Parts: sequence; C-alpha cells; structure tokens
Amino acid sequence: MLTQTHCKNAICPTGKLRVRLADSGGLYLEVVPSGSKRWFWKYYFNGKEKRLALGSYPDVGLKEARVARDDARKQQQRGADPVLERRVERLSSQFDVNATFEVTAHEFHATKKAGWSDHYAKRWLERLSKDVFPWLGKLTLSQIGAPMLLQTLRRVESRGVRELPHSVLEACGQVFRYGVSTGRCERNPAADLRGALKPVMTRHMSAILEPNQAGDLMRSIEGYHGQPSTRTALMLSAFLFQRPGNIRQMEWGELDLDEAMWTIPSDKMKRTKREKVNGRPHRVPLPPQAVAALKDLQPLTGQGRYVFPSLISNQRPMSENTVRVALRRMGFDNDTMTPHGFRAMARTIMVERMNVHPDVIEAQLAHEKSGPLGAAYDRAEFMEQRRHMMKAWADYLEELRLRPAAMAKRYEQPTVAANAGQKVSAGRATKRSAVLGSPAAKT
Repeated sequence: MLTQTHCKNAICPTGKLRVRLADSGGLYLEVVPSGSKRWFWKYYFNGKEKRLALGSYPDVGLKEARVARDDARKQQQRGADPVLERRVERLSSQFDVNATFEVTAHEFHATKKAGWSDHYAKRWLERLSKDVFPWLGKLTLSQIGAPMLLQTLRRVESRGVRELPHSVLEACGQVFRYGVSTGRCERNPAADLRGALKPVMTRHMSAILEPNQAGDLMRSIEGYHGQPSTRTALMLSAFLFQRPGNIRQMEWGELDLDEAMWTIPSDKMKRTKREKVNGRPHRVPLPPQAVAALKDLQPLTGQGRYVFPSLISNQRPMSENTVRVALRRMGFDNDTMTPHGFRAMARTIMVERMNVHPDVIEAQLAHEKSGPLGAAYDRAEFMEQRRHMMKAWADYLEELRLRPAAMAKRYEQPTVAANAGQKVSAGRATKRSAVLGSPAAKT
C-alpha cells in the first residue's frame, strides 16, 4: 500500500513512458516523465477491464483517492458502470436544472436567434418579457403547470387581443420543450393547453377580384393627383404584384430598364435567415408599361438610392402606409382593397379569366415551393413564361381601364381551372394560354 511519502516522492524512471504505483483494491498512482501524477481505479465490468480517473495528485490526496475508489466500487456493486455514470453526470451538469423560466427562455433565445430574422427574434423576446416573465419568470420550469400557464395567458386575452395569446403560448411551448431537452422539466405543460384559448378568427387581406372593379381601380390610379412617386408605386403594385415591402423598398440599382428586369436581392425577400443567405435573388420581369412608368419617374428620384424615397429623407424608402392611404383617398376602404390585395387580385383574375397556369403565377409571387423538399429540388423559375405573362397581364389591365364593359363581356365565359391537365372550355382561353406560354398550353 502507498503512503503519503511514496506519493510525494514518486518519479518516473528515465526511459519509461509511465510508472504505476499500486495501492490496494485496484487503486494506483500513475506518474509520467513530466512529473504529472494521476489517480486511477482499475476494475472489471461485464468481464472487461476498465479504468476510472479519480483526479490528479496532490489536488486529490491518498485519502480522498481511496474514498473515491470506494464510492465507485459501490456503483459497480449496484450493477452500474462507474465510467458511464461519470459521463452522464458530466453531461447533466452542463445545464442548471434549477434555472428559472426567464433564464431558460433567454438561453433558448440565444441558441435560436442566429437562424431567426432580426425582427422575429426581437418580437419573440419582447412578447415573453411583457406577458410572461412578470408572472412566471422567477419560477423553475418544473414548478409551472398548465393551469398556471393558462392563467397567465388569460391576462393577455383580457386585453381584447386574439392572435397574441396563441403566439405567446407557442413561444412558451418552445421554452418548455427546450427545458425537457436540457433536463429542467419532465414535460411541456403548454401542450396541454391546446384548445383552451379563444379561437383566432383569421381574415384574408381585402382585394378586388372582379375585372370590372379592377378596371375602376386602374382608372382611379390613372387619375390620382397626389405625389408622382405614390402614383407610380400604385401602378407597379398592380402591374408587378410583388409584396408591398419590396415595392416601397425598390432601389434603382436593382433595376435594369434596358433588359426590363428587376432583381430583388435574396436578403430582402420574405425568407428565413438561412434562406436569405443561401437563396437566389428574385427576378421580376418588367412589362413595357412598368418600364415606361419607371423612366417617367427617373428624373425625379433617379439620383437617389430608392425609387420611392420618403418625403422626409431620401435615405429611407416611403412609409409602409403610403400606398394604403392613397387607396383610401381614391375611395377604396380597407374592406375593399389593401396594398397586399394586388397580389390576390392578380392571381385570382389570371387563373380564372386568363387561363394562366398557377405555377407560373406562384413563381412570380415568390411563394415557397410546397413539400419538405420542394425548394431544394424544384428550382424552376418559368422566366420565359413569366415574361409573356407579365406583358399579357399589364395589357389586360390597360384594356380594363380603357374598355371595362367590353372586357367584362369578353371574359364572361369560364376558362380552364387551376389544374393544367383539365381541358380548356373556351377556344379563346386556349389561344391565350399559347400566347402566355404557360404549362397548361403544353399539355
């Protein structure tokens, strides 16, 4: 058996990689040429020889090493592998099981925000900071049950909001799932609240969906007497049907008027942060009417960055409410038409009246491909079809503006449905499909 003097004076002989000084019961002190000394316990588990590190000498003295050996031997006698138990203990100690809900939420937020948009990451934390932390933030996750969480969400509901409580519940569920993963709670009480909140009555953005009304809208835009840049923004919203944020943030540097193309950078699209970094830019073909409108506006705003600059500073784009207010001034209230409604107007009328294949329209709308692998494998842009479609759509709106009654009668017959495999019921619709170069014309 070893003594304190043996341990203190132990050295590794010259020419050896290590020397092992045995104590008792499988405990030994290993010494290497550098002078480092470490305690190990040799044992057998399931017929295999194994070693458990017990610490370095002199931080762990002879007495402490023997105590550690005895504790490990008790684990072995209970049928547990001391090395595996040590590994589990180390992994568990990486997370504070007594961390509060607020601490866990901040930890989860720090873990996930790199993949979130800056706006969503900020809004996620603000929701919990305002509506959850004051009531549950100081409690551990295991102390919070479903009734307690529901009472907190009822406070949010009492303010008369409907969507926010569901958003807060979703965020809390994310925190609890993270808590389960890190060993801070056994289950997620947010899952028990499904159906406990008042339902959300969703409502689509108002939009004009009939050709006659679209003609009225285009005549109103033509006669708009406000700022020239606002009038052009209204026209491009109709001709291009891109998201309102992309329209108002359009930059001259993104436009190639000679090639009739608007290239929107990926980081300005409605995508996840990863998709913004890895995604392709969204290319929007410009019909002749859009090119003409931009050339008319170029002498007024072409010296700055933005096509539609703010009236306060040309370093900022126009306000997100500018187009909405303009629609109100023209007599289109919020229940009739919204800036986002231009997208629904174009998609509905082109499918129902112009026999354009939905896939081509979806590519122009920059909607995400369906299915878990859709965006990964289906990268078709339908650029040639979209060029024809955009010109036909702009021409159609111009005809509606000039001859609304004739156009309404012209397209009063039903045309092909969204399914490209169905037959066209009107000969005129078949002819228009061929002009647009849609997939429906090729079936």
